[in-house]
Amino acid sequence: MKTRIITAVVALIVFLPFVWIGDLPFEMMSILLATIAMYEVLKMAKQTVFSVNGVLAFLLMWLVTVPDHYLDWLKDLYITKWEILFLLVALLLAYTVFSKNKFHFDQAGVVFIAAFYVGFGFHYLAPTREAGLSYVIFALLIVWSTDTGAYFIGRAIGKAKLAPHVSPNKTVAGFVGGIVCAVVIAGGFYYFADLGISWVLILILLIILSVFGQLGDLVESALKRYYDVKDSGKILPGHGGILDRFDSLLFVLPLLHILQII
Repeated sequence: MKTRIITAVVALIVFLPFVWIGDLPFEMMSILLATIAMYEVLKMAKQTVFSVNGVLAFLLMWLVTVPDHYLDWLKDLYITKWEILFLLVALLLAYTVFSKNKFHFDQAGVVFIAAFYVGFGFHYLAPTREAGLSYVIFALLIVWSTDTGAYFIGRAIGKAKLAPHVSPNKTVAGFVGGIVCAVVIAGGFYYFADLGISWVLILILLIILSVFGQLGDLVESALKRYYDVKDSGKILPGHGGILDRFDSLLFVLPLLHILQII
């Protein structure tokens, strides 16, 4: 526990200034976090990072992650981001032909899904910050309050398991407790920050966001269970990897924009 607390404090000291500053420093930090997370997925999947498929994996992920305004120059070349994505995927699939079965279709699928899974989540960090610091705090509060509520309420009264085949410690009571905490804490912040959506509607949206945040956590747990690893990485002592800390946020951030809260 002591290690977890020290790591959390240090991580906040490093992370929060970038959140406060925003703009280019925050965008670069988002890309760096996405790069580490992609590295963690490749390592879990036992794919060589310094290889053809590894390079294509990072190129795909970067293309998805990079803020759209950095790709405006593509218009001058009469090509779109999606056309480049197609070319990279075509090269990835072509490599399954020329690798002499060292790299096959299933592995290409892992690269493709991981690039979008990691890329889209971290892509939405920058536009969320661009919309305002309050929105970043709101997103973080949804995730943190959900995790905290699920942990403590689950430990206190949780009996029925939520998804024992994926995450044995998660309970139905913790799942509900996480939603309640998110509604109270993140909802309270939203109300006092006056971010522009009616109180009744935000309550409904908070339930959806909290559920998706917990789903993001379960998805990453399923990924680790499949590859038989305890943590996605070791960069954060006591916490695991970047993917371990941002798994819920990767689901919550895109949904904030899809639901037009931002």
